[in-house]
Amino acid sequence: MSSETFTTAMFLIAAIISAGVLINAVFPVVYTLAGTIASSSHKVDERLSTDARIVTTYASEDNRIARIWLKNVGTGRIADADVRKADVFLGGQGDFIRLTWKSGEPLTDGTWTHRILEETQNNYWDPGETLYIEGMAAEVPAKGQVVYFQFVLPTGLSRSTTFTASD
Repeated sequence: MSSETFTTAMFLIAAIISAGVLINAVFPVVYTLAGTIASSSHKVDERLSTDARIVTTYASEDNRIARIWLKNVGTGRIADADVRKADVFLGGQGDFIRLTWKSGEPLTDGTWTHRILEETQNNYWDPGETLYIEGMAAEVPAKGQVVYFQFVLPTGLSRSTTFTASD
């Protein structure tokens, strides 16, 4: 009888130790997965709430400048710092370049600047507000030819259009 009690006790101790080892091995993985899922969910929510539309465009070969107005039609606001990190492409269709963001005036070849037309000065491109972009590139084509423009935020939101250059 004592040998059965001893064997049962050993199995019970082995089961408790095994359960502890299993919990210590599985818990960090579950914790990491929960963090990854929460992070991914936040990023998806951010991408779904961010949206913009190109309102109107203008480009002139004379001064090689293009002007583009975009409206934030999403539900999320976009920080001015994120707008500065955006990729802006400008030029003729099939002959465009990536512009470099520049603070202030005057623009030089291959640069772009922006201004958020805000109702409240909070350095965010809020829903309903307009973003004004001005870019300069030698690749802006002659009057009547097609201009290509693309705007890509760091979150992956991308908007592009083609339009005709004017005087």
